[in-house]
Amino acid sequence: MFPTDKGTSVSAHVSKVIDMIRNSGAQYKLTPMATVIETETMSEALEIIQKANDILEPDSDRIYSSVTFDIQKSKSNRIVTKVESVENKIGKVNK
Repeated sequence: MFPTDKGTSVSAHVSKVIDMIRNSGAQYKLTPMATVIETETMSEALEIIQKANDILEPDSDRIYSSVTFDIQKSKSNRIVTKVESVENKIGKVNK
């Protein structure tokens, strides 16, 4: 999620959202092109998305958001274990 009306570098705005996510207690992973967030419930995920929008909205005329959900009951720590599953098959993938 980022504002589209703030020029070619939006890290100052994205940093505010990442700080909120970091303080939310949810497990997350920042990547160069997206942030993966793991929550226990859909409502927790939607609350984080709403808070992110609320951070950017007052100072932005346009906000781009892309959200994908993968809901799997009785599973946790998937941010780590999904990568480990691939690495168990082909070796280390991130250098």
